[in-house]
Amino acid sequence: MKIAVLNGSPKGMTSVTMQYVQYMQKQFPEHELAIVGIHGKTKKMEKDIGALQEVLDLIRSSDGVLWAFPVYYMLVPGYYKRFIELIWETGLEEVFRNKHAAVLATSIKYFDHAALYYMQAISEDLGMKYHGSFSPEMYLLAEEEGRAKTRFFAENFFDEIEKDTTTARSYPTVKRRDFAYCPGSIRNRIDPGDKKVLILTDSDGREPNLDGMIERFRASFSGEIELLNINDVRTDGPCLGCIQCWYDHKCIYDDDFVDAMQKKVLTADILVFTGAIKDRFLSSKWKIWLDRSFCNGHTAWLPGKQIALLVAGPLSQNSNIMEIFQVFFELLDANLVGFVSDEYGDSEALDRLLEDMAGRLVKFADNGYVQPRTDLGEASRLTFREVFWGRFRFPFIADYHAYFKKLGDREFPHKDYRTRLKNWFLMLLSYCSPAFRRKMTRSMKQNLLLPLKGVIDK
Repeated sequence: MKIAVLNGSPKGMTSVTMQYVQYMQKQFPEHELAIVGIHGKTKKMEKDIGALQEVLDLIRSSDGVLWAFPVYYMLVPGYYKRFIELIWETGLEEVFRNKHAAVLATSIKYFDHAALYYMQAISEDLGMKYHGSFSPEMYLLAEEEGRAKTRFFAENFFDEIEKDTTTARSYPTVKRRDFAYCPGSIRNRIDPGDKKVLILTDSDGREPNLDGMIERFRASFSGEIELLNINDVRTDGPCLGCIQCWYDHKCIYDDDFVDAMQKKVLTADILVFTGAIKDRFLSSKWKIWLDRSFCNGHTAWLPGKQIALLVAGPLSQNSNIMEIFQVFFELLDANLVGFVSDEYGDSEALDRLLEDMAGRLVKFADNGYVQPRTDLGEASRLTFREVFWGRFRFPFIADYHAYFKKLGDREFPHKDYRTRLKNWFLMLLSYCSPAFRRKMTRSMKQNLLLPLKGVIDK
């Protein structure tokens, strides 16, 4: 049979995810795994329907679809999400209807469940027959147990397709409310004092409720509140997963993103993120921005900031969104004050919610309040601590010295002395030798594959 593998990795075939796919192909040569690189085609597909049709023709001719991607910041990479948006924008959902689907998502085991939730819901919204997911830790394939699980996942998927198994839907269809928000008069204006408030939006003028919420929220303050539209910030591309920021948190792109981040976002006391729900998350534009913030590393780079989200769309029907942002901001040592959405269907109630949110943000900022981490936030922090103290202390030197070295609570045992010695030696070379740093930067993508060298042929 023929399986269309939709590769979402910016690294293309030189990605950990594709090592799993190539291993499957080697183990099951009787089936064809037709791989198409979504990341490299998305820009072209936006402008050329023919490029999109090429991908859709592959799906039409296939017996099943394997969504394959690395987990980027708790979801799929930004351009992968843009591809998913294009399916609905072009009205081509029928190409996916009744196709068998499964998900392969590699990660360091940080919030992969949120990405799986999203892709299962998307598959079901497209009318596909969803047969589960396989979410291994990046290098699980290097172990015999990991290879056995990979073989079983693939074999089971082929078997489900051959039997044309019927699957039950797990996530109900999202129902959008037909409601036009009409902002009313202001009751009380909040004085932000010396606190800097920054509103960030991806508004393109096609979501009047979102624009109304933003203006009503801004009007809730006594002073002028700055609004930054991320569409106006020159962003040359998405995160490439190139890890060029490994040593000094400096992004490979020379665009306006880092400048906006440093001069606008990081200097604010209160950050309000605003956007409309597209499929089951915010827009791909927002996802690309979140991915690009990876250049700040895995550190707590928003300490003490007060956060709110204003969302147009069925937020309560997509609880995954709220959970993602809760954990994301907990890891950044910021304080998520809450969400306001337009789904209440009552303009007067929405006015009050927006005003009350403005007052709450200022009150929390004045008191420097950051709520304690929840179980999910603490578990994610411990996962990062383990990974970046151990295996990824090198190459993520910038993360280690900017954050993890200072935690001071590494009471867990690390008995892998070989890894510890290797980390120490490579970090020492990085500090002492600019030539070594340049060499590592050039070869980072290939170096990340070293633990899987020769595994495909096993």
